[in-house]
Amino acid sequence: MEKRIFVFFLILALFFACNDNDKTAEEIASIPLELRVARFDMEVGDAQPSDLPRLKKAYPYLFPPQYSDSIWSAKMTDTLQIEILTEVKQAFPDFGREREDLEALFKHIKYYFPKHEAPLVITLTSEVDYQNRIILADTLLLIGLDNYLGANHKFYKGMQQYIANGLDRKYLVSDVASAFTQKVVPRPDARTFLSKIIRYGKELYIKDKIMPFGTDAEKIGFTEEQLEWAKGNEEPIWRNFIEQEHLYSTDNKLNLRFLDPAPFSKFGLELDNESPGRIGRYIGWQIVRAFMDINELTLEQLMTVSSEEIFKKSNYKPSK
Repeated sequence: MEKRIFVFFLILALFFACNDNDKTAEEIASIPLELRVARFDMEVGDAQPSDLPRLKKAYPYLFPPQYSDSIWSAKMTDTLQIEILTEVKQAFPDFGREREDLEALFKHIKYYFPKHEAPLVITLTSEVDYQNRIILADTLLLIGLDNYLGANHKFYKGMQQYIANGLDRKYLVSDVASAFTQKVVPRPDARTFLSKIIRYGKELYIKDKIMPFGTDAEKIGFTEEQLEWAKGNEEPIWRNFIEQEHLYSTDNKLNLRFLDPAPFSKFGLELDNESPGRIGRYIGWQIVRAFMDINELTLEQLMTVSSEEIFKKSNYKPSK
């Protein structure tokens, strides 16, 4: 009898949760938003040096005054620049799919963070400056499309593979979402490793909400195989962090080992070569998820909760 009652209430809870999710999805879909996208890369690719005054007038923020017109004219006729623009044009002839996903992203952002307005999106090339492939200002979003041509593209030969793997169009919207989360999530409230991983966990949890159409692998920048490895090894990873007393350590070397982009994480064990880099971010994500599963807070409220409180109230314990 008790088992039947438990099952009944479980079904009831799932029913109301589904209804709430459907209502939220409907409210987000109804937000009036038409994303503005300017294909600067296309315009430059079709332009001649004589078109430079027109381009400067249309995009003054892309032409710093310290660079003379002769420099821009030379770039417009440079064979390498022309090749980059040609490759981007072939890969992104219309930008339609990305536009739809970005529009959905900014609708979700508007729902959860009402004060934030969708920016003007400018697509351009950046000479494969992958460290600055996304620049998000208050009213402008610059996207370097030459950083999303696929891991095996000829432009990326000579790069370490873990960097090239991230230069794929499937990560484009996730990178934009990351640029946003980095603006709204406060800096770590302490110098401890725990505080740092939970800061990343907050960023990834926000991405759960603002890009529900994306996969977990896309959100964190893993391949599907790397994500499965992280899931399958979550308990021994956590145990290692506990046993090695990493959580309250302020050793900055832990950033290099577990938080920064790298070909793999560095436990000093045989499993290192199998692991993805940034595994500490994944653990922080699971802690924040566990916390939010049992605490009803808005995303803006989550931003104000300390890492220590999140950890203690999450009851985080990965299953073996």
